[in-house]
Amino acid sequence: NGSVQVEHMLLYTFLEVSSDCKFKEQLHSLQSQRIVELCYDEEMELQTDGNRSGHLQNGEPMSDPEVNEAVIRIIAAQLAQIGDQFDNKIRARVVNDLVQHFLNENLSAEEITRRMSEAVEGLARAIPLDMEQEKVTLVLAMVLTKKIANTMPSLLHRVFSTTVNYISQQLHNYIVRMV
Repeated sequence: NGSVQVEHMLLYTFLEVSSDCKFKEQLHSLQSQRIVELCYDEEMELQTDGNRSGHLQNGEPMSDPEVNEAVIRIIAAQLAQIGDQFDNKIRARVVNDLVQHFLNENLSAEEITRRMSEAVEGLARAIPLDMEQEKVTLVLAMVLTKKIANTMPSLLHRVFSTTVNYISQQLHNYIVRMV
């Protein structure tokens, strides 16, 4: 699914360019597992503007050929800068509570996503910000992902997947407009 791939790439790049990321090795293992990798090969069509069209790892074209890795990198870098400003506003208790939920093997993916959503919504209400609500929600979800993985790097794969599902469900239209 092209849209989920864009959300994967956005979150991955956000984490990659974020400051204070203590789980770079685990993050790169996500890429080596081909969870977030774009494939640019010799067989891709050259566009009239001279760029190559984007294809997903499985060879399917992206949902919007204009969306490419460079655009996502720029957006992720901007979101990471905003995230750095949010970082110190998030209490350790919120992060530790989420870590415990992610560690609980008995919780379903839906339940963990619901807990993540509640945490993001609570933070969005608690942190008065002068920016669009969707952007606040997106950045908070990604910062929480970073903070959880910093606390317990072994949770990266699970929290990454949960966050991608969350932003796909809650913020898909916003991300499409953004890219």
